[in-house]
Amino acid sequence: MRLSRAVPFLAAALLAATLGGPGPASAATGTGQHCAHQDRLRVPGAAFQQTACLADLTTTGLAGTPYTDMADQAGLTARGTRKPSGVPGVQIDGYFPDSSRFNSTHGWNHDAQFVIRLPDRWNGGLVVTGAPGTRKQYATDTAISDQVLAQGYAYAATDKGNSGADFYLDGRRPGDAIAEWNTRTTQLTRAARKAVAQRYGHAPRRTYMTGISNGGYLTRWQLENHPELYDGGVDWEGALWTANGPSLLTSLPTAVARMLGSARDEDLYAAGFARGSEFLWPYHERVYWGITQKIYRAEFDPAYDPACPGASAGTTTDQILAPCASDASYDYASRPASVHRAVARVALTGRIGRPLITLHGDLDTLLPQAADSDVYARMVDGSGRGRLHSYVTVTGGTHVDGLYDTYPDRLRPILPCYRSAFDRLVSWVERGVRPPADHTVDRQVDGDVVNSCAL
Repeated sequence: MRLSRAVPFLAAALLAATLGGPGPASAATGTGQHCAHQDRLRVPGAAFQQTACLADLTTTGLAGTPYTDMADQAGLTARGTRKPSGVPGVQIDGYFPDSSRFNSTHGWNHDAQFVIRLPDRWNGGLVVTGAPGTRKQYATDTAISDQVLAQGYAYAATDKGNSGADFYLDGRRPGDAIAEWNTRTTQLTRAARKAVAQRYGHAPRRTYMTGISNGGYLTRWQLENHPELYDGGVDWEGALWTANGPSLLTSLPTAVARMLGSARDEDLYAAGFARGSEFLWPYHERVYWGITQKIYRAEFDPAYDPACPGASAGTTTDQILAPCASDASYDYASRPASVHRAVARVALTGRIGRPLITLHGDLDTLLPQAADSDVYARMVDGSGRGRLHSYVTVTGGTHVDGLYDTYPDRLRPILPCYRSAFDRLVSWVERGVRPPADHTVDRQVDGDVVNSCAL
């Protein structure tokens, strides 16, 4: 069984695998001839690229073609998610120079793959994202690409430079693989801005960074470290990394311990897991907690248990998803300073330099809100950047919207709130309409829950 089908976020997405906006495309500024001069487009720094003129850049038109990967999107969105269509334009697929070979898409067996989509009717903006979890460059085509393309934005996405459950094997020292995620996102943003200028005759007037889970982490990191490249961002439950905790390495060991019978429910509550989320725990035991802890611990602290996961997270789905027994007693606080330094290389500070909207579901059972976005919001406030941050709690939201289809009476999808948040960000950046600093969206029970959310 293909892992991305079995694990919506982590093994397929954190894997765990695992936004009154801009005017309509009809009012866009770039309305040139369909695919004019596509042969002249060059992505700066790319080792390889191929360009295609397509009648529809959305998943409605691309499903079943080599220009997207619907399997890698599995679990991220709810059934019934409304999909736009009819966005003609140019798609550029390719990769930057890289020595790792985790990404087999297109048969290239080459990492640092990207996709850039340039609609014929352009509104002057660019949206950049990185894959959630350990997925690849097409993972958020339904969740992000479809909507922003329909609004007239150019779109660019990266596989982050490594993917899959064995991503931790990339690099020479602890933390290298995740550090590359940030580098590759910056690289693609710069290259995509230049490709946009080639296509339309001028650089994008606005560039927005956004993402889900690990893509949300990338959004936070980019706005902290490269605010000059962006005008704002939307962070959908980004992973939190801090040198001294909290992070998933301080909450997930307790979850693994409960899986193996050495922790109680009260211990999970103390680690940040929400009361009321218990109905989601069995699913997360099967597909999230064990694999997530072991592969991220292996990324930053390979010496803790060299034999598990070792040279691979596994060759079968059961092996990949299984926890390491040693992780039940993993204590990040007591680990050597070298481990904390490895995390510090990719740590967040809260010092964002551009407007950011964060969304987090109160029933997130992979990255609990109390141990993640609640903490990040305090970090932003503590750094004196609170005026640049709006924090939205989505009642009934969990880490991946696909679980809504199983529990429609207990959950609500976050995607429609994310799309509303993106429109609110654009209003904030382009018209000065600042959203509330903190806001809670109640769980909607009537109407089209899958496609509507008023912020």
